Amino acid sequence: MRIENVTPADAKELLEIYSYYVLNTAVSFETTPPSIEEFISRIETYTVKYPYIKAVDENGKIAGFAFAHAFRERAAYDKSVESSIYVDKDSRRKGVGRLLYTELENRLKADGYLNMYACVATLDGKENDPYLTEASPEFHRKMGFTSSGVLHNCGIKFGRWYSMMWMEKIIGEHLNQED
Repeated sequence: MRIENVTPADAKELLEIYSYYVLNTAVSFETTPPSIEEFISRIETYTVKYPYIKAVDENGKIAGFAFAHAFRERAAYDKSVESSIYVDKDSRRKGVGRLLYTELENRLKADGYLNMYACVATLDGKENDPYLTEASPEFHRKMGFTSSGVLHNCGIKFGRWYSMMWMEKIIGEHLNQED
C-alpha cells in the first residue's frame, strides 16, 4: 500500500468510495452524493492549502482517502484543521485508515498545524442501528483523538435522528505568538 497525493483525476474513484457512505450509512450527513463536478471542486479547493491523500493498493486501486480543510474561516483558527477519512467498504479493518491518518497527521504537523478536529456521527447511547455503528468514534480514539462534545440529535437521515461528536487531537506545541 502506498500513499499518494489526490488529484482531480482521482475524483471518480474517490466519489465511488464516498457515495457508498452517503447512500448506505449515517456516517456522512449528505443525503445525496455530490456530482462529479462538485467533488472535483472540493478537491481543488482543499488541495490549495491542505493535504488530501489516497492509499493505493498493489493493483493501483484506491483503498481510501483522507483530507483536511479549514476548521473555521476566521484567522484565529489558522493552526487548526478539520479532518475526514473514508476507506473503501471492502478495505476496512485492514490498516488503511491508520496508514492514511498517520500520514495526514505527519503532513499537517510539518505544515505547522497544531489541532486536528473530526466531527463524527455517533449512536449517542442508541443501540442496533442499521445505518451507523461506533466504528468511527472508536477509530478516532485509537488514533489519539478525544471527545470534546456531542451535538445531540442534530441531523436526520433515513427517518432517524443522529448525533455528531466533535473529537480533537493536539498535534503540536502551543506557544504564545505575536499577532
